[in-house]
Amino acid sequence: MPRPLGELEDSVMTRVWKWNRPVTVREVLEDLQQERSIAYTTVMTVLDNLHQKGWVRREAEGRAYRYEAVSTRAAYSAALMNDAWSQSDNPAAALVAFFGMMSQEQRVALSDAVRMVQGPELPEPPASEAAERPPEAELSEENPAAHEDGSGR
Repeated sequence: MPRPLGELEDSVMTRVWKWNRPVTVREVLEDLQQERSIAYTTVMTVLDNLHQKGWVRREAEGRAYRYEAVSTRAAYSAALMNDAWSQSDNPAAALVAFFGMMSQEQRVALSDAVRMVQGPELPEPPASEAAERPPEAELSEENPAAHEDGSGR
């Protein structure tokens, strides 16, 4: 698991991720200078450190380099969340607490993400049909491989 980015590393990576193309130190510098006073050599050092840590790859272009993200901001965020969750002594309680902190918009995004990972769900049978079906019928229809002989029966 990667360690969290420092504040300046995050500012630099935010630009690299947002632009989604190879960038030069000069481009990042000029954008950062709209928010703060920063030296060319500082940005160059940060990008070099990010390269050594495996966050960006670089390709020589003349006497300079072009830097490109190795992975996405989403993958970085997911790795941080996974690391934090895996360090909990009670992962279920950690998830419940995390879900409790989420806004309604975040809960909708979570529901959408779960649907994407699980794939389309089978529609629920009407209550009258579900009551008539024995539980083993649901098992064989949903997961035929769960039976010892693999026949689905």
